[in-house]
Amino acid sequence: MASNLNAKVAELFNEPGCATNRSKSEGERKKGCAKRLTPGAAAGGCAFDGAKIALQPITDAVHLVHGPFACEGNSWDGRNVATSGPKTYRLGVTTDLSELDIVMGNGEKRLYRAIKDVVARYDPPAVFVYETCVPAMIGDDIDAVCRHAAEKLGTPCIPVHAPGFAGSKNLGNKLAGAALFDHVIGTVEPETTTPTDIVILGEYNLSGELWQIRPLLEQLGIRVLACITGDARYREIATAHRARVTMVSCSAALINVARKLEERWGIPYFEGSFYGISDTSTALRTLAKLLVERGASEGLLARTEALIAEEEARAWQRIAPYRPVLKDKRVILYTGGVKSWSIVSALQEAGMKIVATSVRKSTDEDKARIEALMEDPHMVGSVPAREMYAQLKRGEADILLSGGKTQFVALKAKVPWLDINQERHQAYAGYDGMVNLVAELAKSLSNPVWEDIRRPAPWEKGPAEAGEPAVTEA
Repeated sequence: MASNLNAKVAELFNEPGCATNRSKSEGERKKGCAKRLTPGAAAGGCAFDGAKIALQPITDAVHLVHGPFACEGNSWDGRNVATSGPKTYRLGVTTDLSELDIVMGNGEKRLYRAIKDVVARYDPPAVFVYETCVPAMIGDDIDAVCRHAAEKLGTPCIPVHAPGFAGSKNLGNKLAGAALFDHVIGTVEPETTTPTDIVILGEYNLSGELWQIRPLLEQLGIRVLACITGDARYREIATAHRARVTMVSCSAALINVARKLEERWGIPYFEGSFYGISDTSTALRTLAKLLVERGASEGLLARTEALIAEEEARAWQRIAPYRPVLKDKRVILYTGGVKSWSIVSALQEAGMKIVATSVRKSTDEDKARIEALMEDPHMVGSVPAREMYAQLKRGEADILLSGGKTQFVALKAKVPWLDINQERHQAYAGYDGMVNLVAELAKSLSNPVWEDIRRPAPWEKGPAEAGEPAVTEA
């Protein structure tokens, strides 16, 4: 099984759809692009963690982690992904391999019993089985177990080969996409198809962001045949091969799926973003244009322009009261991937200035977009906490936008902070999402607590400043 995993990783490292990979020499491509992590660092984003967060938004499936309990404990509910229906995906299910199981070679038997149990209890449309480091090292054949279970129980069982030692979270995203393409997509035919069926790739419905986009598409008569994987159902993803156009929301994650959909079924794809007013409008226009080229009615273009004009006017009207608070405020954006440029666009639309934006996990195309958006682009990689603290303490930025890992750097520097990463509980996609983002930024920057905590404490003041009588010598 190790040879199969190595072959799959080598194939992903040679992804033709990745512009960064295409620019490398043959020797550099063989080395791969995933940073090897310290064994056991699942919380830091190993391949298993990446696969789990990419697939867990499939809400009606059971997600079974084959490995020690800690693997499931570290990865469960890592993203605030919402569902409009089934909640099966929120179950924490693991084989909980112990030392005795490993020594005695009981892993495969334990896995089959676990699959049999969850199928009997929950009757899911499918079971995703995640291979972690331990079963990969001891040689458990989860492919054989999944095939046997599917035949005996009549429920699809999808093996996901993504042991943590294989590489980074980003590689795990791609391994998850490979599992979907190999075992799920194309296995079910949709009941009906329309000339405006689309697939959205790399959208995970964080805090319900997909629900801010669907109404726009529905007003245009565009049907989301499958969202991979936000608020998804197993059968929807299985029918994704009948879509007319694919929109890739995060190229670093599932570009391999988009490329294979185009190669096997002729479905064109483009990369877009629903963050920011102008980017949302661009994405809608591109979708409409490609759908018309694929046979949709010409009227779709006119409807799209009318909707964009209406939504942009409404969004700017709602944003207007917040602009005086945000104008010329300086921001450090410490994120990565598609957000490294899409959030830049959104912040600049609100009148803010970007001091620096992180390009961790960003592709060359992402960096090119940043350069096009910013007059003086200051792109940074991973910044040590000490350096970020010093920068904030010097007053080089008015607010930090980042994930939860760096929030305490901002709080220690007594600078406002806003969560922009996967742990957040606010939806920032689409026109309504942009209004939400601007409102949250304004509330953070105008919160009186910052003025209070920056004021010297009574014991830090001189006697006269603290209101105490000055002591003078007679």
